[in-house]
Formats: sequence, structure tokens, C-alpha cells
Amino acid sequence: MQGRTVLIGTLTLDQLRVLVTIADTGSFSAAGRQLGRVQSAISQAVATLEEVQGVLLFDRGGHRPRLTDTGRVLVEQARLVLASAGRFQAIAMSTHAGLEPELVIAIDPLVPTAPLIDSLRALEERFPDLPVSFSTEGLGGSLRRLRSGSAALGICLLLPAVPDDVAAYPLLNIGMQPVVAPGHRLASLGRPATQSDLEPHVQLVLSDPVDPAGGDYGLSSARRWRFVDLGRRLDFLMAGFGWCRMPAHLIAGPIAAGQLQAFQIIDDPTPREGLTIHAAHMRNRALGPAGRWLLEQLRERLSA
Repeated sequence: MQGRTVLIGTLTLDQLRVLVTIADTGSFSAAGRQLGRVQSAISQAVATLEEVQGVLLFDRGGHRPRLTDTGRVLVEQARLVLASAGRFQAIAMSTHAGLEPELVIAIDPLVPTAPLIDSLRALEERFPDLPVSFSTEGLGGSLRRLRSGSAALGICLLLPAVPDDVAAYPLLNIGMQPVVAPGHRLASLGRPATQSDLEPHVQLVLSDPVDPAGGDYGLSSARRWRFVDLGRRLDFLMAGFGWCRMPAHLIAGPIAAGQLQAFQIIDDPTPREGLTIHAAHMRNRALGPAGRWLLEQLRERLSA
């Protein structure tokens, strides 16, 4: 964008670039040298900016022009505008070269963040100008977003089986542990719980907000309270409102602190190895370059 005049209303990016360069270099002459222009051109650009905006940017009473209070504030605003314009151009150039304009990733609430961090950090380093958006909804939300086209890649559970229209790649398993608050009746059972032990007690169920009755897995109680937000469910769990199965990585701390108590269920249908987290996308909708790259990163880092 260097050397091009881009208008923003009555402003140009060039005027803002001149203003920032003066602030960074300390003088009109130094700014001129850095930008490859004569000092008179720099002075004229600033004078035009002041005249059009009706503000005084520099106090010219001393040996060197000094930024006024208004000038200091506007320099910071100019930096933001220039940075935003740079990102705009970078995204446009990347898209023109074939990169998707944005990567939207849908993540199920049960998915732990920690195993994903290294891959997402690598994504940022590989595609620094790519906008990335994350969506976390209730159980089933990731699959729904994939099917609607509002997300390209899902990091999710696919229960009870992988749908035919989805390409899915197992990444990792998460252990699920039945837990209650220490004051709950199930905490003092003293033995593994049977189906008849569980039925009278409220089961705190994580549900799909769009279809609360759909996707019910591992139900054991006749009484159910449904939640979309995993954190909210944990609050009610620790307050003693009921029992549920929780990801082991989320309850290790509360169990150690005595806020929750684990128990066992006879013939628990939850797999002993835990629930499988998949990276998934629609079979009829190919991932863009960044999405494909992230998928391979996740598989390399986690599948092993």
C-alpha cells in the first residue's frame, strides 16, 4: 500500500502514515527521510490533515514541532486504522491466492482446550492474517453448524456413531466420571450405584439447545434437568442439585478440593476408554487450505 493514496472520507491512509512516522522518528525531516520524501511534502501533508480535520496536531512554537494533546490521541487512532487497513489488504491478498477468508471452528463443550493449543498456535504462525472464529454450543451444536455451513471444521463428539454425511478423524478420548456433591445421597451409598439407585435422583443432562429431546445418551434417571452450558451444569452439580458424568479433566480439581465426589455405576454404558473426540467436516464440502492444514496438524499431534 506504500505510495498509494487511499481515501477514508476526507482522510487518506497516506496522511495517517505520515503522522505516525513523524511521531515515531521525532521530526518532520526524519519522517521525510524514512518515507523517501522531501520535508516540504511532509509538512504539506500534515497541514492538509490539520486543515481538513479542524484540529492542531503539532505545536510548532519550539525548535521541533511537538504533538499536542489532541495529536497524541489521534496518533494512536491512526496506528489502529493503519493496522486494520494492513490486515484488510493481507486477507484480500490471501483470499485471492486461494486461502479461505475466514476459518470457523465449532467445538463441543466437552472438548478439552489444552490438547488443541499447540495446533492452534501453529495455525496462527502459519496463517497470521487468517481470521479464526470459534463456536461452542450445547451438545450437538458442532454437527449442526457443520451441516448448516456456518462452520468448516468441528472438534466434537459424534454420538452414537459418525453420520454418513460427515468425514471424521478420531483425535483423542476423554474419560467420563459420574460425580455428585459430597452432601448428595449418592455420595454416601458406599457401593457402585444400580439403575434403581439412580432413578429417583435428578440427572443433570447436557443437551442440544435447538433439539433438547435429541441426542440423549447415558440417561439413567427419571428426573432430568437440562443444561446447554457446561460451566453452569458444574455449578449446579457442586451445589448438590443432582448427579452427572463429567469429563475427568474438569473435575480433578473439585474432587481434590472436596467439592465433588466420584462414584461408580454398575454396567455403566459409558465406554471405559472414554468418549472419542473427532475432527470433522462435511463430506460434500471440502476444507480450504488453512482448514486442511489444521486438520493434519491435529491428527499428527493428537491421533498418535
